Amino acid sequence: MPVIPGSGSTHGGTHPVRVLIVDDDPLVRTGLAMILDRSDGIDVVGEAADGDEVVDQSTLHHPDVVLMDIRMRRVDGIAATARLTALPKPPRILVLTTFDLDEYVFDALDAGASGFLLKEASPQEIVEAVRVVAAGESILSPRTTRTLIGHVVAARANPRRQAARAALARLTERERQIVTAVARGKTNAEIGGELFLSEATVKTHITRVFAKLDVTNRVQATILAYEAGLVTTGE
Repeated sequence: MPVIPGSGSTHGGTHPVRVLIVDDDPLVRTGLAMILDRSDGIDVVGEAADGDEVVDQSTLHHPDVVLMDIRMRRVDGIAATARLTALPKPPRILVLTTFDLDEYVFDALDAGASGFLLKEASPQEIVEAVRVVAAGESILSPRTTRTLIGHVVAARANPRRQAARAALARLTERERQIVTAVARGKTNAEIGGELFLSEATVKTHITRVFAKLDVTNRVQATILAYEAGLVTTGE
C-alpha cells in the first residue's frame, strides 16, 4: 500500500478505528461494512447514502475515518469533504473512486482528503488503507501524486497560481526546501538526509509549513507547490 508519511498520528490505537461509510450504492456500503467489521481493531459505526448526510452522521458517530464516495446524487464527495474538514475536529477522509486520474479526485484531495482508494481494491488493501489513514498518514504514492496533480493543474491553466505563489512567499528558504521535498514525494527520513536534519526537526518544519500555508496534510501542500510552479511533473 503506497503511503505518504504524515507529520504525526491522529489515532493512538487505544480504541478501535471508527469508520463511517458514505456511498449512494447500498451494495457497496454493505460490502465495505462486511470487510471492515471482520477486521481486528476496526468498527463501522455508521453509514450515509449521500453527501448531505455526512456532517450529521459524523457529529453523531464521531468516526476516525470516513470512506467517501466521490460521485453521489445530491451532494458529491468533494462538497462533503469540504464540509467535514471545516469541522473543529474533522475525521480523516479516504476517497473512493473508480478512476485514479479523475479530476474529481484532485478536487477531493484539494478539499482535505488524506488520499484515495480505487473501488477495485482488495479487502486487504481497504483494511490497510483505513488503518494507515487513521494513524495520520496519507494514502497516495509519490508517482500518482505527481501524475494526478500535474495533469489537472496543466489542464486548468492554473488560475490559482498567483494565490499559491503568495502563500509560498510566506515561507522561509528552509521551509521552501521542505515543501519542495514533500511535493517530490520524499519521506521525512529522506528529507532529513538531504538537508542534514533530524526527523524530529523535519516534522517540526512540516508542522510550521502546514500552519503558514493553511493546509492540513502533505497532499494539499503538494498541490500548492505544483500550482505555484515550485515543482513540475518533469522533475
